[in-house]
Amino acid sequence: EVQLQASGGGLVQSGGSLRLSCVASGFTFDEIAIGWFRQAPGKEREGVSCIRSSSDGRTYYSESTKGRFTMWSDNANDAVFLQMNSLKPEDTAVYYCGADSRLFGGSGCNPLEFGSWGPGTLVTVSS
Repeated sequence: EVQLQASGGGLVQSGGSLRLSCVASGFTFDEIAIGWFRQAPGKEREGVSCIRSSSDGRTYYSESTKGRFTMWSDNANDAVFLQMNSLKPEDTAVYYCGADSRLFGGSGCNPLEFGSWGPGTLVTVSS
């Protein structure tokens, strides 16, 4: 059974840091596209960071997070992480881990393309 479990959300002040974790099961981990997505109240879900081709090291970052957020994988433990630095109030959202074996080797970070999702973890950044 395909499962994704995200954790690490919480409350942090503006300018602070937080690290999210996602553990995947039911996949051949090195043959999937996997990423982080977020959804703020009243807004569409958006891609934050995605790994679509591990062999080429291609990692996508949204324009608003590039330079502040870093995503990496721990293949030995079937896990990915998102280090979030210099957090802003506009980063407040529910963060989701998404994956799809069909998207391996592709590009971009469009949440509409991903078919497997885990429960979200709430990140709240106070001003």
